[in-house]
Amino acid sequence: MNTDDVLDVFREAGALLEGHFILSSGRRSPVFLQKALIFKNPVLTEKLCKALAEKVKTELTIQPDIIVAPAMGGVIPGYETARHMELESIFTERENGEFALRRGFSLTPGQEVLMVEDIVTTGLSSRECIKSIEATGAHVIGGACLFDRSGGTVDIGVPLVSLASRKFPDYDPDELPAKLKSLPPVKPGSRGLQ
Repeated sequence: MNTDDVLDVFREAGALLEGHFILSSGRRSPVFLQKALIFKNPVLTEKLCKALAEKVKTELTIQPDIIVAPAMGGVIPGYETARHMELESIFTERENGEFALRRGFSLTPGQEVLMVEDIVTTGLSSRECIKSIEATGAHVIGGACLFDRSGGTVDIGVPLVSLASRKFPDYDPDELPAKLKSLPPVKPGSRGLQ
């Protein structure tokens, strides 16, 4: 699958939204990828995650022992990608503002880990998740995501395999173009919600 194929899946699910959106980073964009509308559909989720698993297998020289995803957004693609790679999948959760393994999940020193995300924009959640994995002594061999909104410019500290990549416009809230200023902002993501 290429980026246009992935965007067609988002369109099919009604998950490629246009308007004025507040991203998790606080930046603003006229485009939002509402992956929850993909993840409610097992057929579309499988289609994307199977393709991601195949891409990971061909692009990474070291294959993982386990997949770790940051909650909440990475849980479903992490699990589904792991299923196609015949691996276990666990996830980190925020505890006192930082990612940590909970629920009896653990990693062992030297274990080869692939961190799987849904969508990467600034890479903040990915870097925070990777930091928590490395604190266990496990080795993060790379990251993977369904969509890289940075167009390939984001640095998460390890190689990143993305199923699709495109740079969508995003703006500082104080530097919005007139067209975006004229629309009411919407925050469809989950970061920062109570």
